[in-house]
Amino acid sequence: MPLYEHVFIARQDLSNAQAESLIEHFGTVLADNGGKAVDSEYWGVKTMAYKINKNRKGHYAYLRSDAPATAVQEMERLMRLHEDVMRVLTIKVDEHAELPSVQIQKREERGDRRERRS
Repeated sequence: MPLYEHVFIARQDLSNAQAESLIEHFGTVLADNGGKAVDSEYWGVKTMAYKINKNRKGHYAYLRSDAPATAVQEMERLMRLHEDVMRVLTIKVDEHAELPSVQIQKREERGDRRERRS
């Protein structure tokens, strides 16, 4: 089956648990349609470059899947209809990269920064 990577942005007024439950929900949608969610990551609340639906921030989530095109189309359709999801991006890839994603790596590297000099 083809491999896909999905990133979606949920509304900022959701709790972290609600945003993570959206990842699980869309993973089950894939499973119900003959695919599977290989891995997922919750990237947290991030500030966006511009407002989307009057929101300046959003919960970012990342999902890797191994699913037929029909399952991905159904998941994207349900994401567009879901009131908490503001944006969706799906990319077909040849192979999944190793974990963790670049966003998580950036967060881990921040702890290694040197102190700023005054």
